Amino acid sequence: MRTVLLLGASGSIGTQTLDLLKKHRDLFRLNGFCVGFRDFVIPDIIASFPEVKAIYLRDNKKKADYQSRFPGISFFSEEDGWEGLFRISDPEMVVNALVGFSGMVPSVLTLRQNRILCLANKESLVVGGAFIQKELEQGHGKLYPIDSEHVAIAKLFSRVPLDEIDTLYITASGGSFRDKQRKDLEHVTKDDALAHPTWSMGAKITIDSATMMNKGFEVIEARWLYDFPLEKTKIMMHKQSHVHSLVLKKDGTYVADVSAPDMHGPIEYALMETKVDFVLKTGKTLQDLGPFDFAEFDPIRYPAVGIALDAYQRGGNSPAVLNAANEEAVYAFLDGLIPFLSIEEVVTVALDYIPFVEPKTVEDLVQTDAETRAFVRRLCRREC
Repeated sequence: MRTVLLLGASGSIGTQTLDLLKKHRDLFRLNGFCVGFRDFVIPDIIASFPEVKAIYLRDNKKKADYQSRFPGISFFSEEDGWEGLFRISDPEMVVNALVGFSGMVPSVLTLRQNRILCLANKESLVVGGAFIQKELEQGHGKLYPIDSEHVAIAKLFSRVPLDEIDTLYITASGGSFRDKQRKDLEHVTKDDALAHPTWSMGAKITIDSATMMNKGFEVIEARWLYDFPLEKTKIMMHKQSHVHSLVLKKDGTYVADVSAPDMHGPIEYALMETKVDFVLKTGKTLQDLGPFDFAEFDPIRYPAVGIALDAYQRGGNSPAVLNAANEEAVYAFLDGLIPFLSIEEVVTVALDYIPFVEPKTVEDLVQTDAETRAFVRRLCRREC
């Protein structure tokens, strides 16, 4: 039985992870979890998982109240840091379903403590990929991705020899505005952007899907996870979101991972440490894969992808600037401070403004993150 710590228990990935922990009570024990501002879910989770030993919540003011209500559980908050939560829950496996930069430090901590990391937090690899890679190369812990695209790649690479692959394709739904031209995006609203046609996700990742910044992040993640050549990694538009990733073999054959747009499967694949049965679809043409639509990716229509990949190739602290600026710009859009198309503009300005440095420690990335956020918050207030 694996003991589990779930970070981000109240979000979309977190709640689906809880579904699977209930389904496999004979295999997993939830020792601890973390929630953000949606702490009202705490009593229900405790009722479902009475074995919980430790809980981390963002709001320090509420910690004492929860501690008095549940005296048998240790409560921690942001002012305590992550160490106490990890120490008391003592998990073998950490599911990181946090959103944004806040997930990077616990990802590195998980590996440094030689634990298993099931990773849904894109930013951990986008920003801290070098530090995560270093821990893994030193034999510290294990990493299993949770993103549907990267789970699909893991399945493909486990069955198709790398020397037979010509191109790796990461699919993209195109997000809420996939049927609109850029000229039609000047006055779109928050509600318009949050109406994703195929996936049910949190607000931030839904906006990232609309700009396709998430797809730039996923290409970067794939590079860190699988070390597959960047020039052979491409994006393919696919409206139905049933084909999560596919490869074109040198013999002209396509091999794809095909499943419904639901995250339970990818989460289970990670929790089970890849020991899950699956079937790949093979075809001589894309039409052989199923009754699906495919189209070429247009980098001009979705410039966020190019912005992300340029930051990755620039290296240093540029991915940290990229992520922090994007997070703050997305939240500024959601708060009505800037229009949708300004998200990309804000990120570009921040990448030009924040000084380039080569981070030596995780703390250096934390510093870059803070500097970038402060700059973008000032910038968005001026644009308001």
